[in-house]
Amino acid sequence: MIGPEIPVTIRPEAAGDDDTIFALTQAAFEGMAHSDGDEPRIISALREAGDLALSLVAEDGVRIVGHIAISPVTISDGTRGWFGLGPVSVAPDLQGRGIGGALVKRAIADMRVSGARGIVLLGDPEYYRRFGFAHDPRLTYPGPPAEYFQALSMAGEMPSGEVKYARAFGS
Repeated sequence: MIGPEIPVTIRPEAAGDDDTIFALTQAAFEGMAHSDGDEPRIISALREAGDLALSLVAEDGVRIVGHIAISPVTISDGTRGWFGLGPVSVAPDLQGRGIGGALVKRAIADMRVSGARGIVLLGDPEYYRRFGFAHDPRLTYPGPPAEYFQALSMAGEMPSGEVKYARAFGS
C-alpha cells in the first residue's frame, strides 16, 4: 500500500489536541496483548516533560484518527541525535487502512529534515521493515525479545550501546 485507504491530513499536534490524543490512544491500545494500557499516560508525560520531539496527528476531515510520538533517547556510548518512535495510535475502526504507515513515513521524513541521526522503536519486525527499520545487535534494549527492538540510521555510523527512552516510559 502506498498511502492510506482513506484521505487523511497529517499535521503537527496543536494546542487543544491533548485530550483527543489521550482518548484516541486509549481506544487504540485497549485489549492489545502487547500493551499494559499505559500509552496515553506516556504521551501526556512526554508532553509535560518537554520530551515530545515530534507529535503528529492524522485527521480524516472530521476528527483526529491517528497519532504518532517521537521522543529523545540516550545511548550508553554517548551518541546524540537519536530518537524513539512510539506510541503510534490509530482509531480502532480505521486500523489496518494505512493511517499508521502514513504517520510513520511522515515522522521519519520530518525527523530526517530536523537533522536526527537515527530512530529506534519497539515493534513488529515484519511491519516496520517496510520503513527501513531492522534489528541491529549493536543497539540493545533490555527486556523484550531482541528482534523487536529495531533501528533506522539516518546519518553517521550506527551507535553501539544500551538505549534508554525518556523518563516518561519508566525505563
